[in-house]
Amino acid sequence: MFKREKYDLEFKEKIAKTFLKTVSAFSNYNDGKIIFGINDDGDLIGLDTTDKETLKIESMINDTLDPVPNYKLETKDLDGRQIIILNIFKGKNTPYYYKGKAYRRSNTSTLEVDRLELNRLVMEGINKDYEEKKSSNQNLSFETLELKLKNIVGINSLSLDILKTLNLYDKDGYYNIAGELLADENNIDFSGIDIVRFGKDINQILYRKTLSNSSLIYQYEKTIEIFERYYQYEEIEGYNRIKKELIPREGFRESLANAIVHRVWDIKTHIQIAMYTDRIEISSPGGLPAGISKEEYLSGNLSILRNPIIAGVFYRLNFIEQFGTGVMRIIDEYRQSVSKPKFEITENNIRIVLPVIEIDESNLSEDEVVIYNILLDKVELSRGELDEKSGFSKSKTLRIINKLVDKNIVKKIGEGPGTTYTLK
Repeated sequence: MFKREKYDLEFKEKIAKTFLKTVSAFSNYNDGKIIFGINDDGDLIGLDTTDKETLKIESMINDTLDPVPNYKLETKDLDGRQIIILNIFKGKNTPYYYKGKAYRRSNTSTLEVDRLELNRLVMEGINKDYEEKKSSNQNLSFETLELKLKNIVGINSLSLDILKTLNLYDKDGYYNIAGELLADENNIDFSGIDIVRFGKDINQILYRKTLSNSSLIYQYEKTIEIFERYYQYEEIEGYNRIKKELIPREGFRESLANAIVHRVWDIKTHIQIAMYTDRIEISSPGGLPAGISKEEYLSGNLSILRNPIIAGVFYRLNFIEQFGTGVMRIIDEYRQSVSKPKFEITENNIRIVLPVIEIDESNLSEDEVVIYNILLDKVELSRGELDEKSGFSKSKTLRIINKLVDKNIVKKIGEGPGTTYTLK
């Protein structure tokens, strides 16, 4: 018995016209196989005359698919029964139509694409991304972008030549979609970022802000500002104000930049940012770009940019680091935390969950664990009390405590002889 069908594998007991829809789907989106002589349950049935049937399959594809896709046919003998394996390869000349309609795979089903998806296939077929399309608004201003480029890159003013270099102004003489999204104002059709801060449950909304119809740069920086309001705080230690974090700022910043750079912009859905007391959830519409798997996305070994122009500008502004490293940087921010970020990927959405940091004892030295465990049992202790309970010398206890304070694990209270310590 063969494995079950999946998104890139389909079984056909006999040769019927329905397989041609799946040929269209694989040609449009991803390599796939259709095996003839296997029933839906994966049982080997076999074919009578593979030579004749192979010619039939070839003729049906060549006569009904437009354009003709790239494929390969092979025959195999299994336990005295013949099967035909049709290998279909994703093509560059999308969309591939069967009887005037284009198809896609959804798990093990083959479905006709909707108008929006068809437009994407057409753009892909002419080697253009959605962000390269001509903007409906050609009266754009770029004060926000100009100010950032002055501060970071050192330009004197934002000229049309610089906009061309950034690929925001096409060589044919028009602003594209990427240009409009990075302009000071953009079309009402473009969704932005919807931020909600919840209280004890989702029925208690403490704050809400929707950012839209403004530069992606403004939306990005305003969202960071809101994050800092709720997940960063300052403590006075001696004569210094020390900034502390409940959730790593860099982890949130990378997650937000990824959501903006990789989202699908031709659907009216906001990037959703849900802020809870114990976590933040960032949901980006669009799922993974075609050609990248969940495993490749999480490993950080491959990066296919859905919006390379926007990504290029974000890179120049230091909003993102080297392309493809975002996920690994997010994970690295939690290297000393028991709680870890989660990545939930579906066909139409990517959700990143950033929990509040919890200390991982395994990342502490043996001596640090001793002090940490003593403080777990007590609300607040002086250095002398820690000396007594740990058996360490005064200098050793102080050295360990200072390391734990630097790691944002222990909080120092007061100054001088009355100084005490507690876990954060």
